[in-house]
Amino acid sequence: MTTTIMLIHGAWLTPAAWDPFKHRYEAAGYKVVAPPWPYMDRPIAELRSAPDPGLKTLSIKKIVDHYEALIAAMPEKPILIGHSFGGLIVQHLLDRGLGAAGVAIDPAVPTGVLPGLKALQSALPVLLTWNGWNRVLTMSLEGFRRDFAQTLSEAQALSAYERYVVPAPGRIYFQAAIGIENSVDWASEERAPLLFIAGEKDRTSEPAMARAAARKFSRSKAKVDYHEFPGRSHWLCADQGWEEIADYALVWAVEQTTKSVALHKVFAPKPKAKVAAA
Repeated sequence: MTTTIMLIHGAWLTPAAWDPFKHRYEAAGYKVVAPPWPYMDRPIAELRSAPDPGLKTLSIKKIVDHYEALIAAMPEKPILIGHSFGGLIVQHLLDRGLGAAGVAIDPAVPTGVLPGLKALQSALPVLLTWNGWNRVLTMSLEGFRRDFAQTLSEAQALSAYERYVVPAPGRIYFQAAIGIENSVDWASEERAPLLFIAGEKDRTSEPAMARAAARKFSRSKAKVDYHEFPGRSHWLCADQGWEEIADYALVWAVEQTTKSVALHKVFAPKPKAKVAAA
């Protein structure tokens, strides 16, 4: 089994959004890495005030290539866990035969799965931006509260927005929408086990989209599962109750990567921290 986990953040966020998961998994004895996307290895203040010009042309393929190179340098195949657009990156990495297991949390989806009406509405501010294909764009606080983290109070949403949200490349949204660099082999027998996790109230990537992707991946004999958390928004990786999401993802992944029944058990390495043993 692997004891290494790679966390992949989504658009509008930095690896800091993974801090709760990272600390929890490390407390259980796992080695956890959460590398940033290309051009985003900078302090949040700089990302907001002066985004790297390279972000303007950052594409899905460039992001996937970036993580593939990082995985290739690791001593063992990691468990891959991605949120939102990071969940889409996980699907592409598994499609390339990478990773010991993958978990896609509230993910964007590959070409072949149509967006729901709410998801389309949440993406319109990007897709309707003039020359958005070649621009670095910013999500508004209003958009964050409406489509990303609507289960938070006004004060909680403002705090999360100021702490985590940064500009993102518009190009990846256009690519996902029209199917450029976003195809996978649904029937691949070489793919590692894949779990989709969805939030019932997600407006950015609706549960029906993750279910549809899971059905398409089930064309293969490779393992694919789906789990939906009631009452949760797109902000699953850092919203209240994130511990439940973190534990479910890790226990599932460990079950896929070990044949030892004993290692499937949940234990408490620290008070209030129930995760799978390394």
